[in-house]
Amino acid sequence: MNSAPVSTIVSDQPFVLAGRTYQSRLLVGTGKYRDLEQTRLAIEASGAEIVTVAVRRTNIGQNPCEPNLLDVLPPDRYTILPNTAGCFDAIEAVRTCRLARELLNGHNLVKLEVLADQKTLFPNVIETLKAAEVLVKEGFDVMVYTSDDPIIARQLGEMGCIAVMPLAGLIGSGLGICNPYNLRIILEEAKVPVLVDAGVGTASDASIAMELGCAAVLMNSAIANAQNPVLMAQAMNHAVIAGRMAYLAGRMPKKLYASASSPLSGLIN
Repeated sequence: MNSAPVSTIVSDQPFVLAGRTYQSRLLVGTGKYRDLEQTRLAIEASGAEIVTVAVRRTNIGQNPCEPNLLDVLPPDRYTILPNTAGCFDAIEAVRTCRLARELLNGHNLVKLEVLADQKTLFPNVIETLKAAEVLVKEGFDVMVYTSDDPIIARQLGEMGCIAVMPLAGLIGSGLGICNPYNLRIILEEAKVPVLVDAGVGTASDASIAMELGCAAVLMNSAIANAQNPVLMAQAMNHAVIAGRMAYLAGRMPKKLYASASSPLSGLIN
């Protein structure tokens, strides 16, 4: 007798952002690749439907004489998520989002990140809150990179951000999930999707984030800096799916002592 398809066994909520449903829970960045062709191949291999673009560092039409990222990642195939990477205050971040909306014909979905310094790339929470308040009032759908502080994450959700994106580790560090306990608190209190953003280094990190209950994972360096980015993109695709399925399945409880898989009663002497 054939087993039932996975779709009939696993009951999951759809992944929805700004009113649109996505099949993939992996979001990927577009920086650090060797060239646009490698970018295209890696993103195809990842299965991602949402790609984030640093507006201040990447040409998406503002420089007509230069290669345009949208030629290899067309908006009719991918949801383009412009981000404010490289911004260190609220004014810069808001200006960058306005530019992105103009370049992308009224596109309102943005990833807000306001950084504190060049060394850590840690979020500047005060400036992030200022920028988020302005952008939400202007009608942007704001996904926001933030610290793993549960109080700040809650405030950003209450403010009207459509997703909060706490770091798992410093941007580009590959350190993995450094503080799963804070993430668990954020997830327990969240009224909007929670996505891990920054710190993922390999497939197991992505799986752990999903097993904790995150709605999705966003990454760039883990794929782009791998020795084989295309192969790593495939690995991340599988890792996110496996982690989500494990979360839905519910892991067995941890025990201090052994527990036999087979019953001990009725043993043949």
